[in-house]
Amino acid sequence: MPSEFDIIERFFKKSVPNEIVGIGDDAAIILASQTIEFAISTDTLVSGKHFFPDTDPYQLGFKSLAVNLSDMAAMGAKPRWSLLALTLPKNLTGNDNPWLSNFSKGFFDLANSYQVALIGGDTTSGPLNINVQIIGEIKRGKALRRNNAQADDDIWISGQLGNAALALRHERQHIILPLEEKTRCLTALLMPSARVELGQRLVDLAHSAIDISDGLAADLSHILKASEKAACINIDDVPCSPFVKENLSQPLIRQCLLAGGDDYELCFTAPEENRNAIASLGIELNVSLTRIGKILTGNQLIIEDSQGRSISLDNKGYDHFIS
Repeated sequence: MPSEFDIIERFFKKSVPNEIVGIGDDAAIILASQTIEFAISTDTLVSGKHFFPDTDPYQLGFKSLAVNLSDMAAMGAKPRWSLLALTLPKNLTGNDNPWLSNFSKGFFDLANSYQVALIGGDTTSGPLNINVQIIGEIKRGKALRRNNAQADDDIWISGQLGNAALALRHERQHIILPLEEKTRCLTALLMPSARVELGQRLVDLAHSAIDISDGLAADLSHILKASEKAACINIDDVPCSPFVKENLSQPLIRQCLLAGGDDYELCFTAPEENRNAIASLGIELNVSLTRIGKILTGNQLIIEDSQGRSISLDNKGYDHFIS
């Protein structure tokens, strides 16, 4: 069965005018003025596919915008405007049902914290689907791109990986998490932190970036493909919780860390001479930033442990048509 990326490549990826960055990055880029570009992205969340039908509506409203803010972060853009399209089952729209009130509160609480204005959208009746389009601004020529990783770049990760995937496995009863770990992981899954300020501050420090939505291995591979480069990362350096670190020998835990998805952290590459500046930035923003490997010449992703042993994965990350 073709992957979602095969479908996009075959049927929808077409040439665009030179001043436009089209399909193949976290956001499209179009020229707004002589000095400003617009970054534009959209994401759809489908009930039963991207979230459980009984997900708290406040958290769902929050997350529906957060995943789009993460795309802006990956481009280094300042988010400005959003559009919201909702397909709603009739049982959620009755006057005695607080679902829409709670959903909109979660959405606007996050939007207001980033001064993002909701400027339009659409509503229709049917199975629950949520689509958000977001538009941001960035100085002309400053957008972080997937296709600019350079040989010898350091590979960096913000925050911790694997928590959201662990929460999902717990909810599906594939694993039982301790109560404290469950609470922390569910927060990562349901209310992710978009690294918007970090992305904007990286525009003069990093060569390339992507947000980790499908899993580290898959999303780093997108950078490598776009940049025509290879990479080597060390699994023992990938930032994670003590629980994940203690259980890395378990295949399911390893899969969650490297290919689980829903992390919405930034993976970015930067030259060695910027190490100190990036470390200082992490301290200033109170965001953990960790070096996990290097960009190389070639065309493959190598994952090793501290003993130099190769790590294999059942799959590299989430795919809507395969996972």
